[in-house]
Amino acid sequence: MKFRTKQIHAGVEPDPVTGSILTPIYQTTTYVQPSVDGYLSKGYSYSRSGNPTVRALEKKLAALEGGADCCCFTTGMAAINATILAFLSAGDHAIVSDVAYGGTYRLCTKVYARFGVEFTFADTSNPSAVEKALRPRTRLILTETPANPTLKLTDIAAISEIARRADVRHAVDNTFLTPYYQRPIEMGADLVIHSTTKYLDGHNATVGGAVVVRSKDLDEKIRFIQNATGTIVSPQVAWLTLQGAKTLSERMDRQCANALEIARFLESHRKVATVRYPGLESFPQHALARRQAAGFGAMVWFEVRGGLGAGKTLMNSVRLWSLAENLGSVESLVTHPATMTHADVEEAERKRVGITDGLVRLSVGMEDASDLIEDLAQALDKV
Repeated sequence: MKFRTKQIHAGVEPDPVTGSILTPIYQTTTYVQPSVDGYLSKGYSYSRSGNPTVRALEKKLAALEGGADCCCFTTGMAAINATILAFLSAGDHAIVSDVAYGGTYRLCTKVYARFGVEFTFADTSNPSAVEKALRPRTRLILTETPANPTLKLTDIAAISEIARRADVRHAVDNTFLTPYYQRPIEMGADLVIHSTTKYLDGHNATVGGAVVVRSKDLDEKIRFIQNATGTIVSPQVAWLTLQGAKTLSERMDRQCANALEIARFLESHRKVATVRYPGLESFPQHALARRQAAGFGAMVWFEVRGGLGAGKTLMNSVRLWSLAENLGSVESLVTHPATMTHADVEEAERKRVGITDGLVRLSVGMEDASDLIEDLAQALDKV
């Protein structure tokens, strides 16, 4: 099946009892067993360990990413956490993209560092930097591409090859591009992580996460953590995400087209100092963006001339753009990473990796692009 067909039909079948075209919400704690000897003959025992609605979503996401299987979690951070728990123990080492979601940085430096796990935040856009960061006890390379919020890219194939030679697992956070535009497993990655909260849901309705794996043995490791830590997504959230995923391609195409129009508008505006969007020819890694993915995504960032104060004026003056911490929804959102998504990253570290105090992040939605541009224009007039 082609992608658009998979996003509708993969993982789901009409309900065998009623014929319902939508997967039922199996809102249950437990499952009655036919006998002691027949325990698990129907595949389920307790909803912390597995649920039919959740399983349908896991099958769909595995199919979309081209993976062997998938585990779905309560949040994107629960998916990141499960990946770390599955492969790292005290004394082990991981390499993480130096630009990554603030929650990932917080989990590594404020939680796992307390238990003797070591992390190197390396420039994963430079394969040589990743090779230099390898240690005898490196067990995991975790990359985020495009990175949040600077959109810096990692060459997935190159880093996957480095990981393969070192016998290290490579996990890629694919939240920003989704499997519609980028499929890391096809480029050699071992695991793909999603915050399903974002584009896979697409409607600001849920929080959830997923880990798609290359092989069944990797799935066993992740699924053990899912069960042991009790972080499986709820059936209601799984059901909503199943519905959102059906329109992923159409939303992504519209949002991506809008993002390019908006990025070009900002690039030409006299009050804008810097604009970054992978679809712009001025983007430093534009060639890699074209080679590695089928689309450029719908995230844009820019800085207004006048620094932080000017940026705050703009963010406080927009009307259609909602000031909020999510991304990937049909509604357009504006975020100030330094005080919102990346507030737990130390100021010196933020500056080192290019997350300036004046950086404004846009998650471009499905509204008419001309309305979004008009709103940014009136806000820029007030700067």
